Amino acid sequence: MHRSSPALATRRGRPEPLGATVLDGATQFAVFSRHATAVTLLLFDDTDSGRPSASIPLHRTGDVWHVVADGVGPGHAYLYRVDGPSDPAAGHRFDPAALLFDPYAKAFTGALPPRLRALELPAPGPRCLVVDDAFDWGDERAPRHPLARTVIYETHVRGFTVHPSSGVDHPGTFRGLAERIPYLTELGVTAVELLPVTESDEYAPASASGESLVNYWGYNPIGLFAPKRRYGSSGGPGSQVTDFKRMVRDLHAAGIEVILDMVFNHSPEGGAGGPTVSYRGLDNSIYYLLDPDAPSRYLDFTGCHNTLNCNHPVVRQMIVDCLHYWTVEMHVDGFRFDLASVLGRDRAGRLSANTPILERIGEDPVLRDTKIIAEAWDAAGAYQVGQFPGERWAELNDRFRDDVRRFWRGDGSAAAIATRLTGSADLYEDGGRRPFHSVNFVTCHDGFTLRDLVSYAAKHNAANGEDNRDGSDHNLSANYGVEGPAGDPEIHATRLRQSKNLLATLFVSLGTPVLLGGDEMGRTQGGNNNAYCQDNEVSWYDWTLRASNAELVRFCRALIALRARHAALRRSAFYREHGSGIRWFDAGGRPPDWSSGEPRLAACVRDDACDLYLILNADAAPCRFAVPVAPGGGGWRRMIDTALPAPHDICAIDEAAPVVPQEPYPAAPRALVLLAAGGGESRR
Repeated sequence: MHRSSPALATRRGRPEPLGATVLDGATQFAVFSRHATAVTLLLFDDTDSGRPSASIPLHRTGDVWHVVADGVGPGHAYLYRVDGPSDPAAGHRFDPAALLFDPYAKAFTGALPPRLRALELPAPGPRCLVVDDAFDWGDERAPRHPLARTVIYETHVRGFTVHPSSGVDHPGTFRGLAERIPYLTELGVTAVELLPVTESDEYAPASASGESLVNYWGYNPIGLFAPKRRYGSSGGPGSQVTDFKRMVRDLHAAGIEVILDMVFNHSPEGGAGGPTVSYRGLDNSIYYLLDPDAPSRYLDFTGCHNTLNCNHPVVRQMIVDCLHYWTVEMHVDGFRFDLASVLGRDRAGRLSANTPILERIGEDPVLRDTKIIAEAWDAAGAYQVGQFPGERWAELNDRFRDDVRRFWRGDGSAAAIATRLTGSADLYEDGGRRPFHSVNFVTCHDGFTLRDLVSYAAKHNAANGEDNRDGSDHNLSANYGVEGPAGDPEIHATRLRQSKNLLATLFVSLGTPVLLGGDEMGRTQGGNNNAYCQDNEVSWYDWTLRASNAELVRFCRALIALRARHAALRRSAFYREHGSGIRWFDAGGRPPDWSSGEPRLAACVRDDACDLYLILNADAAPCRFAVPVAPGGGGWRRMIDTALPAPHDICAIDEAAPVVPQEPYPAAPRALVLLAAGGGESRR
């Protein structure tokens, strides 16, 4: 795209807001650098050009450098040059030859190189893009589902629709995802949680076969304010911004919220030998955590050779500005914070119970209606599940994942599964939080898919080019007879039943459930539990699975509907409150021995909304469970029995639940059963 410029007139402008702000017939540019001695703006009329059309010195107010350029508007591209001390021993790494991205850039144009490196002129390459925030949102309204009623579907924008079987007009894009909204509404989810959608470095090592790989997941951000150009629909420079807004508008119209996975913990500039493309060249000692005893060295709590200095006031403000931008201008409903324990490290790298950025996000008035979810650990040993401060922070609960996997594999604890089913009070009750602060998952993008969890006893990551060393070895998985695909009908039946058990446990447990996209249709990654670099059929959704695994799709859809119907499954209080309770039994109807390794457990829930009886038999042998008399004498109706063939495995919303005789219930091996009192309906 080419925009010719007359002789360029400039004005001093103002030091705020940071970034490129479109004015009437002009654009104001402002960028932070405390230790710089000069900052120059490079403007490009032609976004494909290797040479700038103008080179403009910026004015300084305090630590902010700024200028207004008349005649410059949406579609113009820009970069910065910054001069200052080159003194790594003091933490300064200024390079006046380096071309730098604006941390506040709202879009990028031009193809990123195969491996991120210092940008050069006159070669064409990625540029920051001036963007107009104007957009017709119409009568769009945010759904604002409370956490207790939220069901999250975690997915990758590109992987969701890029496979030829997706049948969309714009595969692999924001628009392509929007085309699949009817599927999401049919499934019944209330929110999509998108793997990082911001502009990112896609470099990844080559595979063992020499195949070129990419950093497909997107956890290497270079533009935290910028929707990824690759996910746009080729509608011209900056179209990715409009496409993202259209997607949000359409999802909201369907009652579905948008949660973004945000990476505020590191950048792709790496360590001292990495490329200088933004923060390092703007003000290294401000943006990064440096070793206090040797500032030439970076502190690494992320496994990526650097760590952002999140609790420096300048970086803290950038994070808040970024969250405000996605909330106010892009209408996003919530955020998942990758390696969020980094946010809890002070400027010396020490962990703190309540650092300024955590408190600011939790108390920020603009963010008050958003969901904020912490991945409450980092790559340097911090583990803070149950410890994030205040009533605003929810947390991914990996204790739920591990205890549920162990139990159904047959080597878990009845006491542990009971704790997870009831909202993980051991983690959240003492801190004054509620069950919905436990964001429950059995699988997520980082690890096995559900199908692989019941098909592989070990990871198979050779295609990642790291000799199968990458990815976790702690999978708590099983293959039930043979590693990988199996033609034996008995193995297939066991795997399907275990998939149903894991999904059912997720949706009958108190907490906020997260479903890994594709698990409902049996998506497999061939045993790869770290498919971050697989932008191919390993990671893409094969939509033909929707038909070939229709039984699992139906079961998952009915589970979500069942959860919505029964308030007792999504209550906001732990069971010891408000006169409602839960009683636990062994198979004989006696109080369980919590110290034993018994793989069987039953629970009777007496709730203001509904009475339920849950049976869990993780043993490889059948067992008859004593069933208490149903309250009110109305008997029990069967809502779920994962051992029964479809469609009897679960009672769909338009079906009458069958009555269960008042006698011991014959639970099959590896089965979950849920009974409801009376007509099987919730009383509210």
